[in-house]
Amino acid sequence: MSRIAIALLWLLRGLPTRLLAALGDALGTLLYGLIGERRRVTRINLAICFPQMDPAARARLARAHFRAVTRAVIDHAWLWWSPRSRIEQRVRIEGLEHLRGRRGRPLVLFAPHFVGLDAAAIRLSCEGDSVAMYSRQKDRYLSEVLRRGRTRFGDQRLFARQDGIRPLLRGMREGRPLFYLPDQDYGRRNALFVPFFGVPAATVPGLSRLARLTRAQVLPVIAHMLPRGAGYVVRIEPPWQDFPTDDPVADTRRMNAYIEQRILEMPEQYNWMHKRFKTRPPGEASFYA
Repeated sequence: MSRIAIALLWLLRGLPTRLLAALGDALGTLLYGLIGERRRVTRINLAICFPQMDPAARARLARAHFRAVTRAVIDHAWLWWSPRSRIEQRVRIEGLEHLRGRRGRPLVLFAPHFVGLDAAAIRLSCEGDSVAMYSRQKDRYLSEVLRRGRTRFGDQRLFARQDGIRPLLRGMREGRPLFYLPDQDYGRRNALFVPFFGVPAATVPGLSRLARLTRAQVLPVIAHMLPRGAGYVVRIEPPWQDFPTDDPVADTRRMNAYIEQRILEMPEQYNWMHKRFKTRPPGEASFYA
């Protein structure tokens, strides 16, 4: 099935982006009605994070999220097979000076899970080499296509999460920025329960620990999908000041609070399909049972 889906994406690679966006919107609306489990998880997450929002408004937001996710998936038709010049034209970077002025120093590019994440990673690979971690897929063919798509420009180092942290540290010692995504529920091991929209969420304190271990500066990287197929804007923000501290709990709270602020700017583009509150503190029932 994955081979058919990849082949269809390849066939779409030359279509105008406005047409791809329209196709993504239509398919996303259809999938909202068909994929019941992801729809249920999305609506539960939105109810947890936005309890004061009108239920009808949350339902509209959930549909908008499905459309945004589907558009982002279809955009891989040009992200994976277009020439560098087309990528640079369709994915604009703001704040690149914050990265260029610090190349060679220990850097962590903190990238929350918005739908434009791959667009950001591929566009930044046009600007220099980095090191990153990804989740190895059960489907080996899909996993290899994902790996090739993210590493086709320059000499990017991409390691599976199962490989551990040592390859990332080696890459950083070579002067490569680390493209890091710490904002999902990876289970109870090594996690802290810190608030996410006021609800305790199992969160890895890796951003704080890596920054402390490598003496790296943290630069947030936010990918924003533009409307009507106009591409993406990737915003690199100035390095965080007074980070990390001696308190990993406070650092991780700061990380979640920052993500909340960016979500409020474009709520339909955050990854609500992920079971962000899957791991609960002892004694608490599951939200998703």
